[in-house]
Amino acid sequence: MGSMHLNRERGDPAALAAFYAERARGGAGLIITGGAAVSRVGAGGAGYGVIAEPEFARTWHTVVQAVHEAGGRIALQLFHAGRYALPRAFGLTPVAPSAVYSRFSDATPIALDDEGIAATIADFAAASRIGIGLGFDGVEIMASEGYLLNQFASPVTNLRDDAWGGDAARRCAFPVAVTRAVRSAVGSAPVLVRISGADLVEGSSTPDEVDALAVALADAGADAVDVGIGWHESRVPTVQSMVPHAAFTQVSARIRAALAAAGATVPVIASNRINTLAQAERVLAGGEADIVSMARPFLADPHIVAASFAGREATVNPCIGCNEACIDRSFGLEPVSCTVNPRAGRELEFPLAAASRPRGTRIAVVGAGPAGMEAARAAAFAGAQVTLFEAGDAIGGQFLLAGAVPGKSDFAANARSFARVLDELGVDVRTGHEATAEELVGFDHVVVATGVVPRRVELPGVERAVDYVQAFAEAARLGERVAVIGAGGIAVDLAHLLVEGVDAGPDRFLIEHGLRVGALPAPRRRVTIMRRTGAIGAGMGVTTRWAAVQEIRRRGVRTLTGVTYRAIEPSGVRVEVDGTEELIEADVVVIAAGQTPRAQLAGQLASRGIAHTVVGGARNTAGLNAVAAFEEGLRAGDAAARAAGR
Repeated sequence: MGSMHLNRERGDPAALAAFYAERARGGAGLIITGGAAVSRVGAGGAGYGVIAEPEFARTWHTVVQAVHEAGGRIALQLFHAGRYALPRAFGLTPVAPSAVYSRFSDATPIALDDEGIAATIADFAAASRIGIGLGFDGVEIMASEGYLLNQFASPVTNLRDDAWGGDAARRCAFPVAVTRAVRSAVGSAPVLVRISGADLVEGSSTPDEVDALAVALADAGADAVDVGIGWHESRVPTVQSMVPHAAFTQVSARIRAALAAAGATVPVIASNRINTLAQAERVLAGGEADIVSMARPFLADPHIVAASFAGREATVNPCIGCNEACIDRSFGLEPVSCTVNPRAGRELEFPLAAASRPRGTRIAVVGAGPAGMEAARAAAFAGAQVTLFEAGDAIGGQFLLAGAVPGKSDFAANARSFARVLDELGVDVRTGHEATAEELVGFDHVVVATGVVPRRVELPGVERAVDYVQAFAEAARLGERVAVIGAGGIAVDLAHLLVEGVDAGPDRFLIEHGLRVGALPAPRRRVTIMRRTGAIGAGMGVTTRWAAVQEIRRRGVRTLTGVTYRAIEPSGVRVEVDGTEELIEADVVVIAAGQTPRAQLAGQLASRGIAHTVVGGARNTAGLNAVAAFEEGLRAGDAAARAAGR
């Protein structure tokens, strides 16, 4: 299980321990903690713990004990953000090899002098000794993703001309010195080093330079080389849903070959967008790595390994690569969790003990989108007898639309995994069934998760248009020119589907981003998406929006903002942009201008005095996203089962 900063290190130690222990019980062979800062100036933000400070040492001791009691092993990641540290966190100016401005932290760091370099090396060594003293089974040195050691290795951020920079060999000196110091400090305990296999930043380290660094680190005492990908400043997506599964294992394979050629026998660890054990097995069988690291997949399903090894792969809740409850939060102060598993980080609040609970309480859940699926699962885990009604032919709601988009097949897989889990829990799932208030009489509680309908717009000629639900369903039959009124997340997804049609796999992605040579196919359609106000893709997660918008523009999608709509005509949409009238020619016009709640059932239940809770889009579409839907479903399902059972 790879490292993830959780923004929970300053919270309840018991809760953090429960989080890690559940992953150990779920089959993680080795857990790497979130980054433990080796000094306060090296902390990535105010939510980071500093391992040398007593309160955090006590927290990690609690975590180590819990993981060991659960039968797991755990290594401490030694972390220094360098120029990525945020000055506002502790009022400290970041330090780095050179004074190169960082867009990520919006700061220019102080260049470390020889004394500062020596002190930082000592900080890493001291932190490693503390970690081993606390019972950790090993340590990992963070030298990837654009953090301090990576900054020393790169010519983009290391402008020095001394013993610590000036050519590729001297740029390696600091990471090597840190590794040697840590190796000496921990004795025989395992030392892993996470390096950046590809910075994906123009002018940064070449593949040959990265390979040479890996060999030097192995010579310095590294027991394993963990391969990370990209910097926060890179404009190549590395962790988003549109990144193909295992897209970067060619990098770990290259480094593995370089180590072997140099006679270094240390194992190589691959990571990034590997979210099933089947994918991991293919990576290992193909010789692309010796070990596979997953981070977010252990958020989505802490039992991913145990369930898969037990032949229950179909029940595994896959990471969908949305980043909204995990990576997006990690850059602020909100505790990290998981969109599709809101229990993550709340294991003490929502314990798993369904098998031992009586099932006398009857709960109905109406609607089986994200909020309804999670409400049904949570109520069943809390001991209720649950019936889930869904008007459509399958559960999943808007996730079924997303699952059709290139690169988003995991959304549909999530719905399928929920179907299997609900079946195992004994939930009575009734698809193709529009539940009425009359048939809900007699249930102890009803969770209304009936979702949303596309928002209607008032515009001359609107009867000629189709809504986004129809467009997704009939995407293959739409014309060659499509105009979309609306440019939020749904419109961006629809545009991607329309111009690509099917998931093109890793080749197109790698070619498109200059990582492989080849020709790209022409876009399948001419698509324009537009909106009155706001940014294209507004409402999408911060680490996803830029990448998704960049992808559709690369595929030729035209994006317009500041649009005034005049009319929908037989040949397209008449608009005004920047004072100039224009006809956006289109064979089909699609309305994707938001949603409105589908909540009639709630009023009918209220008039009959039937206890109910409204969740997700049926409750409110303002700020609606999947994170909120799953979160509300968890809390409503759990609370309804417990309250009705008292």
